[in-house]
Parts: sequence; structure tokens; C-alpha cells
Amino acid sequence: MTAWTLTKTRLFEGVWEGVLTNEGVDAKVPEIVVTHLQEPVPNVDLRENKEEACWVLRVPIPVDRISDGLQTFVISDAGTEETLGSFALMSGDALSYDIRAEMTLLREELDMLKRAFRRHCLETM
Repeated sequence: MTAWTLTKTRLFEGVWEGVLTNEGVDAKVPEIVVTHLQEPVPNVDLRENKEEACWVLRVPIPVDRISDGLQTFVISDAGTEETLGSFALMSGDALSYDIRAEMTLLREELDMLKRAFRRHCLETM
């Protein structure tokens, strides 16, 4: 089992960023590989931050990997082949339908609460 811990910091301008820390004594340079559909993602950047005793991982998301549906990226330690983390992107018509359905449901519930509140105010006057 690896002593590496991966913590997401942000996803900004098409670049996923995270911090790798090592809880063990063995603090050699981690060998990180990021895959999407079992294909390696290019241009993964791993830099040591000596001030905070950690490694900063930056994964630029290739434009050709963005498409409808759920796209999952897996971050692994190449040396041990252990999965350290993952992130997913969701897009497309199915997602927008779900969001619209949720918004409609929320609006209906809000209208119901407004009616109940108005009825309560009239009854207590």
C-alpha cells in the first residue's frame, strides 16, 4: 500500500490540480500516470513544493477527451499501479435534462412552501 495521499485543490481553465503528500518515510519522486479509457493523458505536470513538503500535480484535460456523457480520469502511482484518485467530467444533453428536471422540481416545492407560508400568515392574523 502506498503512503501517497492525493487531495484535489481545484479545476480551473481546463487544468485539474491536486496536491500529493507522503505520510511514510519513503519520499522518493512519485511516478504518476493519468489515464482516460486506459489511454495515458499527455502533459501531466508534477512539481515538488519544498516549502510545504508536498508535490503539486497539474493535469491539463485534452480537448479531444471532452464529450457527451461521463468522462473519468484515473490518477495512479505507476510504480505500484495503485489508484491514488480520480476525477470526472459530465456534459451533454442527458446532464442538461437532469438539471432542468431538478430546477422544475425545486420551483414546484418553492411554490408549495410560499402557498403554505401565506396560508399560515392569514391564519395567525
